[in-house]
Amino acid sequence: MMCPPELQALHPTKAAPVIQDGNITLAESGAIVEYILTKYGGGKLALPPTSSDYADYLYFLHFANGYFQPALLRYGPVMRCGASSDDLAAKFTKRGFEQSLQILEDRVGKHPWLAGAEFTAADIMNVCSLTTMRVFYPYSLEAYPAIVAYLKRVSERVGFQTATEKGDPGFERPIGAEKPLYGQR
Repeated sequence: MMCPPELQALHPTKAAPVIQDGNITLAESGAIVEYILTKYGGGKLALPPTSSDYADYLYFLHFANGYFQPALLRYGPVMRCGASSDDLAAKFTKRGFEQSLQILEDRVGKHPWLAGAEFTAADIMNVCSLTTMRVFYPYSLEAYPAIVAYLKRVSERVGFQTATEKGDPGFERPIGAEKPLYGQR
């Protein structure tokens, strides 16, 4: 809904993210990241199958799109509509959302990055849900100090700063623990 018409015209989803590479137009963040890593990455931001952290890398590479974002997108409207905490649907969606955050908290509480010792595409895939999406589905990270420390590490990376400025100039992503104000963009 917020994409300009020229972006909507690129792909049937009519939404971002979408990339064009020659005559190829590709949507879906996971597919885009895998395409770029495979075609142009030269082994950067990915772990090889021989790595002892390969399974963790794969899990967290797909965690955002496969578990965290669906949980957030189910729970976000429940948070906004003020459903009773006794409501079964509210309990179910809250549990999935909180599990997502706890999984991430546990992981980055033990490792500097989601795949282990190295910053990888797994980190890139999850940061949007922990930052940008918090503007539209505001939630606090006060109960998750390891995630807050992780986001500080991410935000200090030159690549994060460059991508943020290119992709959304002037937009301040929430990095701290506090709950952002809804729609503050």
